[in-house]
Amino acid sequence: MKKFEQFIYNLLGSGVKQWTVIGLTILALIGSIMMLPTKIVLAKMLPGKSANTFSIYVNAPTGSSIEETKKIGECVVSFLQKEKEVTDAEVYLGQGAPLDYAGLVKGSTFKNSENVAEIVVNLTDKHEREEPSFMIVHRLRPIIKANCEALKKDTVIQMVEQPAGPPTLAAVVAEIYGKNYEQTYQLSQKVATVLKNTKGLVDIDIMADDPYEKYELIPNPDKISRSGLSVEQVNKILYLAFEGMVVAHKNSRNYPDQIGLFVRLSDTTRRLKDHSKEALKSKLAALKLMNKKGMLVPMSEVVTIREVKASPTIMQKELRRMISVTAETDLVSQVYPLLDARSAIMKNFSKKYKIETTDYLFNLRFTDRKTGEVFDLKWDGEMKVTLDTFRDLGAAFIAALVLIFLLLVIYYKNFTISAIILAGSFLSIIGVIVGHWVADMVTTYTFFLTATSLIGFIALMGISSRNSLLLIDFAKALMLEKGFEKRHAIAVATATRAKPIMLTAIAIILGSALLASDPIFGGLGVALISGTVAAVIVSLIFIPVLMYRAKAMNPQVLEELENV
Repeated sequence: MKKFEQFIYNLLGSGVKQWTVIGLTILALIGSIMMLPTKIVLAKMLPGKSANTFSIYVNAPTGSSIEETKKIGECVVSFLQKEKEVTDAEVYLGQGAPLDYAGLVKGSTFKNSENVAEIVVNLTDKHEREEPSFMIVHRLRPIIKANCEALKKDTVIQMVEQPAGPPTLAAVVAEIYGKNYEQTYQLSQKVATVLKNTKGLVDIDIMADDPYEKYELIPNPDKISRSGLSVEQVNKILYLAFEGMVVAHKNSRNYPDQIGLFVRLSDTTRRLKDHSKEALKSKLAALKLMNKKGMLVPMSEVVTIREVKASPTIMQKELRRMISVTAETDLVSQVYPLLDARSAIMKNFSKKYKIETTDYLFNLRFTDRKTGEVFDLKWDGEMKVTLDTFRDLGAAFIAALVLIFLLLVIYYKNFTISAIILAGSFLSIIGVIVGHWVADMVTTYTFFLTATSLIGFIALMGISSRNSLLLIDFAKALMLEKGFEKRHAIAVATATRAKPIMLTAIAIILGSALLASDPIFGGLGVALISGTVAAVIVSLIFIPVLMYRAKAMNPQVLEELENV
């Protein structure tokens, strides 16, 4: 270590070299932090998770028949059958699949209509295939959507992966609140259009019933009475024919309760040729009921057909009417597409609405310039979890810095020495960000700065502080107890403590290497490895320069502090 001691000694003897080290460190700090806003390093809550299964949601337009939904599902399955990694697929028509981790929060239990289906896709074990599940979804999504959504206009097919972290409704959720349903629905359509045109967002869906016309069958009491029938008879035959009902019961020794006998027309018979009023009237004419005189009366004679607008399902949150617009991300972070979408919304909607921010940073309030009606747009989903997590971790980091600084001030009785140690702790962020940049270049898919990365950075603060403490305490002891000159004491302390500092760093790097390849905790591993390397360089080069330039490290000042 004599050569390294001489190197530090020469470095401290030149003012130009000292300012060069300080300047390069500041440039490295600024450059690394600027990698985030310039998108060289991308931030995300958690990266994609490779699983052995994923789901596909088929959402045909409201009012679509089960046959139309089945046709779309068969189209999806035909593409899945071509994949060698797909072992099997289960199709649930008109309902959601049995609840799993993703379905608990994505509303699978509410799927109960003819226009929906869920397809559960099972893959070969993730340890036996090279392609992770999120890359399979990324590759299949454009193929399936381009071919199968075209079968029925306004169909939305969603590729749903098992969440890697906190379960959320979608990656990006725009909740639109308003008192007038029709106006709220129109605004949600405009928001959905913006999201569809935003790069990085896919599977955009409006969680609301599409407006459509339907037919009401209204029994005419006067005509029914003149025909020798009763209203109850007509209601039952209509319900029996189209929906079905229990008409009798059967008893069985092997079953404790009565077994209901359910009767309805066959699927072929009860289906209409098309969705026209004439087709329904023709079907009613073929459905006849015998009156008291033994005459067959067509239902078309006693039933009035009226065309009405369907009543939409009303969704509420916190006792306010709301429509959600959901969007998923395709191997990108949620933060940047949302910022782009928010900017586009504020630009495109400003003519019709007065726009202002509300209680949350990204939330917006729209006031119609003509009617004065107010709508709120609140962002939710994984995007909100990401912002909240990064905010909370940032607050935890600041709190840790403050506490460390206060403890150091109590220990050293000096603000300058405490600030030097704190600077060394914070500068490990250079390695954390640069390490993610390098990892992104050597991996086949984007390597994000995640929440686990920030946890690793916070953990590094203690390690970095320990390195600076070793140097300061040893240099302080050499000056006070051995009578070393300041420059010589710092050089000797740095060279002497370099070996244990580097051995500790090697141990951390080797231990963290196991985490670096993990899909979830890879960010933590990379942060610990690259951050430790940066912490060692800062401790052995930058901290000695600050120590030498600080007047608080002069022997006479240290003696005064010791006597306090």
